[in-house]
Amino acid sequence: MRRSTGRHLVRAAGLLFAGGSLAACALLAPLPEPRGLADRLAVFPDHGVDLDGRVTIRWNDHQVPFIEALSDDDAAFALGMVHAHLRLAQMSLVRMAARGRLAEVAGPLASDIDHGLRILSFGHAARDIEAAMESGARRWTQRFVDGINHYQATLDDLPQEFGVLGMEREPWTVTDVLTIGRLVGTDVNWLIWSGLLPLRKRPDWPQLWARLVESGSASLPSFADADVNAILAGVGRTGSNSMAIGPERTTTGGAIIANDPHLGILVPNVWLIAGLKSPSYHVVGLMGPGLPVFAIGRNPSIAWGGTNMRAASSDLVDVSDLDPDAIETRDETISVRWWFDSTVTIRQTPLGPVISDAPFLSDNGLPDLALRWTGHDASDEIGAMLAVSRARDFTGFRTAFDTFAVPGQNMIFADHDGNIGQVMAVTLPQRTGSPGDIVADAGEVTRTWATMQSSGDFPWSYNPRQGYLVSANNRPTRTATPVGFFFSSDDRVSRLASLTGGGGRLDVAAVKAIQRDVYMPSSARLRDDFIEGLEAAGLVSSAGREAAEAITRMRNWDGHYRAGSVGAVSFEQFRAGFVHSFYSRLLGEEHGAIMARRGGVLVRDMEQASREVLDAALTAGLEAAEKGLDVFTDWSDMHRLSLAHPLSMLPVIGERYRFGDHGVGGSSETIMKTAHDASATRHTVRYGANARHVSDMTDMDENYFVLLGGQDGWLNSSTMLDQWPLWQSGGYVRMPLTPEGVRASFPHVTVIDN
Repeated sequence: MRRSTGRHLVRAAGLLFAGGSLAACALLAPLPEPRGLADRLAVFPDHGVDLDGRVTIRWNDHQVPFIEALSDDDAAFALGMVHAHLRLAQMSLVRMAARGRLAEVAGPLASDIDHGLRILSFGHAARDIEAAMESGARRWTQRFVDGINHYQATLDDLPQEFGVLGMEREPWTVTDVLTIGRLVGTDVNWLIWSGLLPLRKRPDWPQLWARLVESGSASLPSFADADVNAILAGVGRTGSNSMAIGPERTTTGGAIIANDPHLGILVPNVWLIAGLKSPSYHVVGLMGPGLPVFAIGRNPSIAWGGTNMRAASSDLVDVSDLDPDAIETRDETISVRWWFDSTVTIRQTPLGPVISDAPFLSDNGLPDLALRWTGHDASDEIGAMLAVSRARDFTGFRTAFDTFAVPGQNMIFADHDGNIGQVMAVTLPQRTGSPGDIVADAGEVTRTWATMQSSGDFPWSYNPRQGYLVSANNRPTRTATPVGFFFSSDDRVSRLASLTGGGGRLDVAAVKAIQRDVYMPSSARLRDDFIEGLEAAGLVSSAGREAAEAITRMRNWDGHYRAGSVGAVSFEQFRAGFVHSFYSRLLGEEHGAIMARRGGVLVRDMEQASREVLDAALTAGLEAAEKGLDVFTDWSDMHRLSLAHPLSMLPVIGERYRFGDHGVGGSSETIMKTAHDASATRHTVRYGANARHVSDMTDMDENYFVLLGGQDGWLNSSTMLDQWPLWQSGGYVRMPLTPEGVRASFPHVTVIDN
């Protein structure tokens, strides 16, 4: 729970072979020979396939497919084949993580990770989910799995990762897909909790917790009571942007929708682009590899996207007083590459697994803590998203989420008639107020979770008065029952509202430009606070030449994290030095580092700090900026984005899996998110806007997508990284829906017969 799923996988890949021999041929083999598009498409199976009829798959030059099938069964089967063709290795590794089997490929140092994953038990509800699924959704998922299995079984040459990681061909099941879905639905609150738990032993913990909850909950809402000029503090975390603009604010006379999800920066991308037409479905959009639904997309009538709600989908529960007879135990064997297998004991309570048994929490001196999570209960996200893909109006869109639970999403809608809307797609316990502690009482949780609320119980918005809707992991609206406590900061949502709700009308090009905006309002305000503090402390008048230059660069900086900015460099160097000194003096070195990452409380803490602490921190910040004055030419020299496969973390051979290191603009809470830790030195973007989507709802063919990297997961393929220049320059891949548009844009054809 300390890291996102993507970072768990990267860490595990970095541990590979640390305890084993590097002499194996698979490890020392070079990258596969380069393969062009024709070579890659030539390996796609086109006969002897379990189909009812003929299926045509059209491909564009980026190896993006558009599937045309005469039955839904065949469409799902072909979709599974496409996913396996493009991302079989990636899907297989994610499946290993979802099952808690990383040590089988990563060796003994991944055993503790597997132990934690086994406790989390992402497959806990899979059988119940499958049993409760609507028959059409269950059939679609099964045929998708059949397609994966057919492709994998008939493939002559497995991806190189199979040899390097020692993976074998294993048949896929519906349970695998549902378990991956739960892994993808990980509650982001876990990441916050695991970072804060070490602070719980402090005597001032109640005050710290209250401040964190207050700052995280005081978030600008998307609709109902939104004031677009309000700028409120929050807790910055990974997230996404989504916006729908009504016809009164566009030049097209219709609605425009735009989405850019923010996740880990990896090669291959965590998304793939696809299109599909069958009797029930006609859609283009973004899909998670190994999942049979379009998370972001467009059909002829509607388009959709969303952002993580930061929903309060979990509770940490003190079960130390629970009757021992109420705790079930089971032993699980963790198979370990190059080492002995190990056995771990998993404890399960009526309130969830005992998560405090996980190795990564063992140093915190915690009582027995169970994890109560909606993801351990049955719900049907696949059925919900399939219903969204079939929806033709807002009513169909809204009711599709009745079975949706995790991860809670702020779902944005637009249709071909110019209507826009927003829905809260989530299932939550009926809480009555803010949590008094990070750990809840068992009796309280039992009462709270006795009554659950689903999407239809929460407010929604349809054609709001302001003519647009924007979402960026902020609080969706005020609700009688709290839906979350740690929303994202308001930088992105306030900036989106400012740019979308301005005086002029927007066209598709303007919306695309918004997705690349790099202004961060809170940094501009904090810069002003720093300058004011330096002046009050007499550090401006006494500054030497280098310090004065750093102050000048900060003073002249406009708050935009442009690639060529020098002011952004000096500001970030100053902030890193200031924050480290500030919180170290307030809380000590170890605990100060934890609070330094919770940026939403910084301004308030500065207002309450003593003059002595402030002056010392200001001095430290100025020293950091002065020291780094000539270290970097500009922000892009300091702020780097690496195009790297998880295998790049391997010792000795990892270099061959690094495919580029580039300077970029943006920062942790700019619309074009390129997130990083506070640092006065060169750093690498950890996560951010890894895909983009824009649709003009007046034209079925005006749909645009782009991936940070490329579509193909086959190493050394010509389409593995070919979209990177587009992402960097603001380009997109056009994804039409009309038959004429599809034929024109997808010139490469694969015909599959049974």
